[in-house]
Parts: sequence; C-alpha cells; structure tokens
Amino acid sequence: MRASNVTKAVALALSVAWVAGCSTGGSNTEGGANTGTDTGTTQGVGQGNGVSGSSMSDVANLQTVFYFDFDKSVVKAAGFADLEKHAAYLSANPSAQVVLEGHADERGTREYNIALGERRAKAVARFLQVNGASGSQIETVSFGEEKPAVLGHSEASWSQNRRVELKYVTR
Repeated sequence: MRASNVTKAVALALSVAWVAGCSTGGSNTEGGANTGTDTGTTQGVGQGNGVSGSSMSDVANLQTVFYFDFDKSVVKAAGFADLEKHAAYLSANPSAQVVLEGHADERGTREYNIALGERRAKAVARFLQVNGASGSQIETVSFGEEKPAVLGHSEASWSQNRRVELKYVTR
C-alpha cells in the first residue's frame, strides 16, 4: 500500500515538472525537431517609449505585424520601438484592449504550429506587459498555420506567415 502511494506521488511530481517545463518557452522547430535555442523575449528591452499623447492616432501609424525567425518565439529587436509605443498607449489608456494573433508557417504539424503561434503571441504579450501594459488589456489567440498571410511553399512565403498581428478591439 505504501509503495503505491510513493509511486503516485512520484508520478504526480514528474507530471507537474513536465507541464512546467513545457510552458517555459522552449521551442521546437516548425518541422518538429527540438533546437533548444528559444531563450525568451525581453532581452534588451528599454523602458523609454516616446509616446507623448494618449490618443489612438498615436499608434495608428505604428507597425502592427511582428515577424519571427523560423522556429522561434523571440521578439525581434526590429519591433521593439513600435511595441514600446503600443505598450505606452495601453498603459495610458486602461480601457484599451488588444488581441495578439499568433501565426506559424505551414511546416510542422497543426498541433505544433498552434502551440508555436501561441508562444509567439504570448512573447509579444510579455513584451507589452514589461513595458507598462496591463495583462487584462491583452488577449492572445493562435491560428497556427490556418491563416497564412501569403500562399506559397518558399522561404519568402513562409517568412511572411511567421508573425503576430496586433489588433485593437472595441468592446
């Protein structure tokens, strides 16, 4: 009887450790092999935002599509400035809401690409929160490979499909 309880406890502990490990940002390739190179999203994040006002026009001309490298969910430095301005807008407007739509290219299984799109959307969400946005203002959704921006089977097409789209919503 006691061995059975110990076995159950060990199984539970391993399950918890496995779930925690799966949710920490490790990245598998869109083709399915683990590269172990995804390290996070907030490296090099500055706090200066440069947004002087708090109207929607302040963010109307900012980039709203953020692209990712193959099999990565790390926000590229090229998008930092615009994301910081989006975060400043959200911080200055607590009633503003944004939906982050994560996408992947067609390589890999549908299940894997849904998870990768989610990691990408959550990476952008973390970036926004680190820079002042509230978690209650942000919703993430993953479409995986289901809504490609560009049809095709080349790197040029795939690179346009590895993205997160930032969309302001009115509720």
